Amino acid sequence: MQSITEIASRFAQFREQLDGIILGQQRVKALATTSLLAGGHMLLEGVPGTGKTLLSLAMARLLGCRFRRIQFTPDLMPADLVGANVFNQKAQEFSFRPGPLFTDILLADEINRTPPRTQAALLESMQENAATVDGTRYEISPVFTVFATQNPVEFEGTYPLPEAQRDRFLMKISIDFPEAADESRMLESYAAGLRLHDDMVAALQPVITAQELFEVRRTVARGVRVEPQIIRYIQELVSKTRNDEAVQIGAGPRASLALLESSRAAAALEGRDFITPDDVKSLVAPVLAHRVTLSPEAEMEGMALEDLLARIFDAVEVPR
Repeated sequence: MQSITEIASRFAQFREQLDGIILGQQRVKALATTSLLAGGHMLLEGVPGTGKTLLSLAMARLLGCRFRRIQFTPDLMPADLVGANVFNQKAQEFSFRPGPLFTDILLADEINRTPPRTQAALLESMQENAATVDGTRYEISPVFTVFATQNPVEFEGTYPLPEAQRDRFLMKISIDFPEAADESRMLESYAAGLRLHDDMVAALQPVITAQELFEVRRTVARGVRVEPQIIRYIQELVSKTRNDEAVQIGAGPRASLALLESSRAAAALEGRDFITPDDVKSLVAPVLAHRVTLSPEAEMEGMALEDLLARIFDAVEVPR
């Protein structure tokens, strides 16, 4: 079993290679790496062309795991994800033909372009690492992780994710337009004939296998200690979202667990075996924002979720 220091070193190599593909966007890459180590699914949101799919492909390439990509479209059916029982004429019986869901890393590209019925096919697999077809339960990989991308819900032809679906994502990571200097570096690379999507992604070498990923996740879960005051701090932060007058739907218990596990991963990436309040603070927005729904009155007043979370954070005493 690797130590926390060794895990931090291994993922530093992961980030070093990722930095060569995704120029800039340091916060986005840090959150994505934290989510991966914590064993959570991530939802990447941004306007077209901001590198959501490229980031997912690069991360998948750096993992020596089975990888499948599904392009979500309005006509996609649940069986296209999970699979179906197919009649074998030779054996004169039905046999299960697994769908692309049975993999280690799944890229659900533009997940909000398919109707909620098909989105719901992911619910069981994202929570329980299993899928049920015609009453039979089939196990999925223990490191099963979804990298989902979506356009902002205001875009034409998109379907808002149901609350239960959003809650199963450990983080929602918003990707903004790149800084001018980073965009210039990208243009210079393409002007020189070096295509990030093709040449550099293909040149990436895996830095961790599926078995190693499973083991390091267990090491982080057992090796990063959580002091009682940190537990109270997390509980109070999440609880405040349920009692604020500007909130219609607050964050549930899964949000508390998500904030705990992601804080553990953030500490491990820094080479520490303990969580600090700053770890928790840095993850409040990506872990809680997609789980909290503002009241209609708050939306009419123009309140932003980020402002609400900042207010909640300021109202909770930071432990020493």
